[in-house]
Amino acid sequence: MLIATLIAADQLQKGELSSAADRLTEAGGKISRIGDVIDGKAADIFLEGDLANLRDALPIDGEATDLVVQPSENREKKLLISDMDSTMITVECIDELAGYAGIKDQIAEITERAMLGELDFEEALRGRVALLAGLDISAIDRCLAEKVETMPGAETLVKTMAARGTKTILVSGGFTRFADPVARKLGFSVVEANILAEADGILTGKLTGAIVDAQRKAELLKQSAKSAGLSLDQCMAVGDGANDIPMIALAGMGVAYHAKPKAAQAADAAIKHNDLRALLYMQGIGSKHWVND
Repeated sequence: MLIATLIAADQLQKGELSSAADRLTEAGGKISRIGDVIDGKAADIFLEGDLANLRDALPIDGEATDLVVQPSENREKKLLISDMDSTMITVECIDELAGYAGIKDQIAEITERAMLGELDFEEALRGRVALLAGLDISAIDRCLAEKVETMPGAETLVKTMAARGTKTILVSGGFTRFADPVARKLGFSVVEANILAEADGILTGKLTGAIVDAQRKAELLKQSAKSAGLSLDQCMAVGDGANDIPMIALAGMGVAYHAKPKAAQAADAAIKHNDLRALLYMQGIGSKHWVND
Protein backbone atom coordinates (compact mmCIF):
# COMPACT_ATOMS: atom_id res chain seq x y z
CA MET A 1 0.00 0.00 0.00
CA LEU A 2 1.17 3.50 -0.88
CA ILE A 3 0.14 6.87 0.48
CA ALA A 4 0.10 10.04 -1.59
CA THR A 5 -0.08 13.18 0.55
CA LEU A 6 -1.21 16.42 -1.05
CA ILE A 7 -0.13 19.53 0.86
CA ALA A 8 -1.33 22.97 -0.15
CA ALA A 9 0.70 26.10 0.47
CA ASP A 10 -2.51 27.81 1.58
CA GLN A 11 -5.88 26.03 1.68
CA LEU A 12 -6.49 22.74 -0.09
CA GLN A 13 -9.32 22.99 -2.57
CA LYS A 14 -11.51 20.06 -3.58
CA GLY A 15 -10.53 20.57 -7.19
CA GLU A 16 -6.85 20.21 -6.33
CA LEU A 17 -7.47 16.95 -4.53
CA SER A 18 -9.54 15.61 -7.43
CA SER A 19 -6.87 16.68 -9.90
CA ALA A 20 -4.17 14.88 -7.92
CA ALA A 21 -6.28 11.73 -7.75
CA ASP A 22 -6.82 11.87 -11.53
CA ARG A 23 -3.10 12.22 -12.20
CA LEU A 24 -2.30 9.30 -9.94
CA THR A 25 -4.91 7.15 -11.67
CA GLU A 26 -3.53 8.09 -15.09
CA ALA A 27 -0.09 6.98 -13.84
CA GLY A 28 -1.45 3.52 -13.02
CA GLY A 29 -2.47 4.06 -9.43
CA LYS A 30 -5.43 2.14 -8.04
CA ILE A 31 -6.99 4.36 -5.39
CA SER A 32 -8.72 2.64 -2.48
CA ARG A 33 -9.78 5.73 -0.54
CA ILE A 34 -9.16 9.42 0.03
CA GLY A 35 -8.70 10.60 3.60
CA ASP A 36 -10.12 13.66 5.28
CA VAL A 37 -8.55 17.07 4.76
CA ILE A 38 -6.37 17.89 7.77
CA ASP A 39 -5.96 21.49 8.98
CA GLY A 40 -7.61 22.65 5.78
CA LYS A 41 -4.45 22.02 3.78
CA ALA A 42 -3.36 18.35 3.64
CA ALA A 43 -4.98 15.07 2.65
CA ASP A 44 -3.89 11.47 2.09
CA ILE A 45 -4.77 9.33 -0.91
CA PHE A 46 -4.38 5.59 -0.28
CA LEU A 47 -3.51 3.57 -3.36
CA GLU A 48 -1.53 0.79 -4.98
CA GLY A 49 0.76 1.01 -7.99
CA ASP A 50 4.33 1.42 -9.14
CA LEU A 51 6.05 3.88 -6.81
CA ALA A 52 8.47 5.28 -9.41
CA ASN A 53 5.74 5.81 -11.99
CA LEU A 54 3.50 7.55 -9.51
CA ARG A 55 6.27 9.88 -8.39
CA ASP A 56 7.16 10.73 -11.98
CA ALA A 57 3.57 11.76 -12.61
CA LEU A 58 3.50 14.36 -9.88
CA PRO A 59 5.10 17.66 -10.91
CA ILE A 60 2.57 20.18 -12.23
CA ASP A 61 3.80 23.66 -13.03
CA GLY A 62 1.80 26.49 -11.55
CA GLU A 63 0.15 24.51 -8.75
CA ALA A 64 0.93 25.76 -5.23
CA THR A 65 0.80 22.25 -3.78
CA ASP A 66 3.32 19.56 -2.94
CA LEU A 67 2.52 15.89 -3.51
CA VAL A 68 4.52 13.16 -1.80
CA VAL A 69 4.13 9.44 -2.60
CA GLN A 70 5.61 6.87 -0.24
CA PRO A 71 5.08 3.37 1.14
CA SER A 72 2.66 3.21 4.04
CA GLU A 73 5.12 1.11 6.05
CA ASN A 74 7.51 3.16 8.22
CA ARG A 75 5.71 6.33 7.25
CA GLU A 76 6.55 8.06 10.53
CA LYS A 77 10.32 8.26 10.75
CA LYS A 78 12.43 7.57 13.82
CA LEU A 79 15.55 9.45 12.72
CA LEU A 80 15.73 12.92 11.18
CA ILE A 81 19.02 14.15 9.72
CA SER A 82 19.15 17.57 8.12
CA ASP A 83 21.42 20.02 6.41
CA MET A 84 21.51 23.50 7.96
CA ASP A 85 22.18 26.33 5.50
CA SER A 86 19.17 27.14 3.30
CA THR A 87 17.37 24.18 4.89
CA MET A 88 16.99 24.74 8.64
CA ILE A 89 18.04 28.38 8.35
CA THR A 90 17.23 30.86 5.60
CA VAL A 91 20.78 31.83 4.62
CA GLU A 92 24.18 30.45 3.66
CA CYS A 93 26.28 31.39 6.68
CA ILE A 94 29.57 31.65 4.85
CA ASP A 95 28.06 34.11 2.38
CA GLU A 96 26.66 36.28 5.16
CA LEU A 97 29.90 36.12 7.14
CA ALA A 98 31.78 37.19 4.02
CA GLY A 99 29.63 40.31 3.99
CA TYR A 100 31.46 41.50 7.10
CA ALA A 101 34.72 41.15 5.17
CA GLY A 102 33.29 43.01 2.19
CA ILE A 103 33.47 40.01 -0.16
CA LYS A 104 29.96 38.56 -0.04
CA ASP A 105 29.35 38.58 -3.79
CA GLN A 106 32.66 36.88 -4.50
CA ILE A 107 32.04 34.07 -2.03
CA ALA A 108 28.33 33.71 -2.78
CA GLU A 109 29.10 32.94 -6.41
CA ILE A 110 31.37 30.07 -5.37
CA THR A 111 28.77 28.82 -2.88
CA GLU A 112 26.07 28.73 -5.54
CA ARG A 113 28.25 26.75 -7.93
CA ALA A 114 29.16 24.29 -5.18
CA MET A 115 25.49 23.78 -4.28
CA LEU A 116 24.70 23.15 -7.93
CA GLY A 117 27.38 20.45 -7.98
CA GLU A 118 29.63 22.34 -10.39
CA LEU A 119 32.62 22.48 -8.03
CA ASP A 120 34.39 20.03 -5.73
CA PHE A 121 32.90 20.71 -2.30
CA GLU A 122 36.05 20.52 -0.18
CA GLU A 123 38.12 22.55 -2.60
CA ALA A 124 35.42 25.21 -2.81
CA LEU A 125 35.01 25.28 0.98
CA ARG A 126 38.71 25.64 1.72
CA GLY A 127 39.01 28.32 -0.95
CA ARG A 128 36.18 30.38 0.53
CA VAL A 129 37.45 29.99 4.09
CA ALA A 130 40.90 31.17 2.98
CA LEU A 131 39.32 34.41 1.78
CA LEU A 132 38.06 35.04 5.34
CA ALA A 133 41.58 35.12 6.81
CA GLY A 134 42.04 38.13 9.07
CA LEU A 135 38.36 38.57 9.92
CA ASP A 136 37.70 39.24 13.60
CA ILE A 137 35.67 36.42 15.17
CA SER A 138 33.29 39.01 16.62
CA ALA A 139 31.82 39.07 13.12
CA ILE A 140 30.47 35.57 13.73
CA ASP A 141 28.35 36.73 16.68
CA ARG A 142 27.18 39.74 14.69
CA CYS A 143 26.26 37.48 11.79
CA LEU A 144 24.32 35.15 14.07
CA ALA A 145 22.40 38.04 15.58
CA GLU A 146 21.81 40.06 12.43
CA LYS A 147 21.56 37.58 9.54
CA VAL A 148 20.76 34.05 10.68
CA GLU A 149 17.06 33.25 10.85
CA THR A 150 15.53 29.82 11.28
CA MET A 151 13.47 28.50 8.39
CA PRO A 152 9.68 28.74 8.86
CA GLY A 153 8.44 25.54 10.46
CA ALA A 154 11.91 24.31 11.44
CA GLU A 155 11.44 24.47 15.21
CA THR A 156 7.99 22.88 15.02
CA LEU A 157 9.32 20.06 12.85
CA VAL A 158 12.34 19.21 14.98
CA LYS A 159 10.71 19.57 18.39
CA THR A 160 7.61 17.65 17.34
CA MET A 161 9.63 14.74 15.99
CA ALA A 162 11.91 14.76 19.03
CA ALA A 163 8.88 14.69 21.35
CA ARG A 164 7.68 11.57 19.52
CA GLY A 165 10.96 9.78 20.18
CA THR A 166 12.79 10.60 16.94
CA LYS A 167 16.59 10.97 16.96
CA THR A 168 17.40 14.40 15.48
CA ILE A 169 20.71 15.27 13.84
CA LEU A 170 21.92 18.54 12.33
CA VAL A 171 24.83 18.00 9.94
CA SER A 172 26.34 20.93 8.10
CA GLY A 173 29.04 21.60 5.58
CA GLY A 174 29.16 24.99 7.31
CA PHE A 175 30.63 25.76 10.67
CA THR A 176 30.17 24.75 14.31
CA ARG A 177 30.15 28.42 15.31
CA PHE A 178 26.76 28.64 13.61
CA ALA A 179 25.51 25.07 13.79
CA ASP A 180 25.84 24.68 17.56
CA PRO A 181 23.53 27.61 18.48
CA VAL A 182 21.11 26.76 15.68
CA ALA A 183 20.91 23.16 16.92
CA ARG A 184 20.20 24.33 20.45
CA LYS A 185 17.46 26.68 19.32
CA LEU A 186 15.72 24.14 17.09
CA GLY A 187 16.08 21.18 19.45
CA PHE A 188 18.49 18.88 17.59
CA SER A 189 20.09 16.30 19.85
CA VAL A 190 23.24 15.84 17.74
CA VAL A 191 25.17 18.38 15.67
CA GLU A 192 28.22 18.04 13.43
CA ALA A 193 29.87 20.70 11.27
CA ASN A 194 33.25 22.08 10.20
CA ILE A 195 35.52 23.97 12.61
CA LEU A 196 36.93 27.37 11.70
CA ALA A 197 40.51 27.81 12.89
CA GLU A 198 41.25 30.99 14.81
CA ALA A 199 44.16 32.60 16.62
CA ASP A 200 44.09 35.61 18.93
CA GLY A 201 40.47 36.31 18.05
CA ILE A 202 41.10 36.31 14.30
CA LEU A 203 40.10 33.75 11.66
CA THR A 204 43.21 32.16 10.14
CA GLY A 205 41.61 31.13 6.86
CA LYS A 206 42.00 27.45 7.74
CA LEU A 207 39.78 24.63 8.98
CA THR A 208 40.49 22.30 11.88
CA GLY A 209 39.84 18.55 11.70
CA ALA A 210 38.10 16.39 9.13
CA ILE A 211 35.79 18.01 6.59
CA VAL A 212 32.04 17.45 6.85
CA ASP A 213 31.24 16.83 3.20
CA ALA A 214 28.69 14.78 1.26
CA GLN A 215 30.38 11.49 2.15
CA ARG A 216 30.51 12.37 5.84
CA LYS A 217 26.82 13.28 5.86
CA ALA A 218 25.93 9.88 4.39
CA GLU A 219 28.27 8.10 6.81
CA LEU A 220 26.74 9.90 9.77
CA LEU A 221 23.29 8.81 8.66
CA LYS A 222 24.37 5.16 8.40
CA GLN A 223 26.23 5.21 11.71
CA SER A 224 23.40 6.94 13.56
CA ALA A 225 20.77 4.57 12.21
CA LYS A 226 22.86 1.53 13.15
CA SER A 227 23.56 2.79 16.67
CA ALA A 228 19.84 3.47 17.19
CA GLY A 229 18.88 0.03 15.88
CA LEU A 230 17.00 1.52 12.94
CA SER A 231 16.79 0.57 9.28
CA LEU A 232 17.40 3.27 6.70
CA ASP A 233 13.71 2.97 5.78
CA GLN A 234 12.97 4.49 9.19
CA CYS A 235 15.12 7.56 8.46
CA MET A 236 14.41 10.93 6.86
CA ALA A 237 17.15 13.10 5.36
CA VAL A 238 16.56 16.71 4.34
CA GLY A 239 18.71 19.06 2.28
CA ASP A 240 18.85 21.43 -0.64
CA GLY A 241 22.17 21.14 -2.45
CA ALA A 242 24.49 18.73 -4.24
CA ASN A 243 26.38 18.12 -0.99
CA ASP A 244 23.21 16.58 0.45
CA ILE A 245 22.52 14.12 -2.38
CA PRO A 246 24.24 11.02 -0.92
CA MET A 247 22.35 11.20 2.38
CA ILE A 248 19.09 12.09 0.61
CA ALA A 249 19.49 9.09 -1.68
CA LEU A 250 20.40 6.81 1.22
CA ALA A 251 17.49 7.59 3.55
CA GLY A 252 14.15 5.82 3.35
CA MET A 253 12.63 9.25 2.79
CA GLY A 254 14.99 11.73 1.16
CA VAL A 255 13.51 15.20 1.02
CA ALA A 256 14.72 18.05 -1.18
CA TYR A 257 13.57 21.28 0.45
CA HIS A 258 13.31 24.26 -1.93
CA ALA A 259 16.32 22.62 -3.49
CA LYS A 260 18.71 22.91 -6.40
CA PRO A 261 17.72 20.79 -9.45
CA LYS A 262 20.20 17.93 -8.87
CA ALA A 263 19.11 17.50 -5.26
CA ALA A 264 15.43 17.62 -6.21
CA GLN A 265 15.98 14.97 -8.87
CA ALA A 266 17.73 12.65 -6.40
CA ALA A 267 15.07 12.96 -3.70
CA ASP A 268 12.02 10.85 -2.92
CA ALA A 269 10.06 14.04 -2.29
CA ALA A 270 10.61 17.65 -3.33
CA ILE A 271 8.95 20.31 -1.18
CA LYS A 272 8.69 23.45 -3.29
CA HIS A 273 5.67 25.37 -2.00
CA ASN A 274 5.39 24.71 1.74
CA ASP A 275 7.50 25.34 4.81
CA LEU A 276 9.13 22.58 6.84
CA ARG A 277 5.90 21.60 8.56
CA ALA A 278 5.09 19.80 5.31
CA LEU A 279 7.46 17.09 6.57
CA LEU A 280 5.06 16.49 9.46
CA TYR A 281 2.02 16.26 7.21
CA MET A 282 3.78 13.74 4.99
CA GLN A 283 4.28 11.57 8.09
CA GLY A 284 0.59 11.79 8.96
CA ILE A 285 1.15 14.22 11.84
CA GLY A 286 -1.44 17.02 11.91
CA SER A 287 -1.19 20.26 13.87
CA LYS A 288 -3.01 18.96 16.96
CA HIS A 289 0.07 16.83 17.61
CA TRP A 290 2.66 19.53 17.01
CA VAL A 291 5.06 21.07 19.50
CA ASN A 292 4.78 24.64 18.29
CA ASP A 293 7.71 27.03 18.17
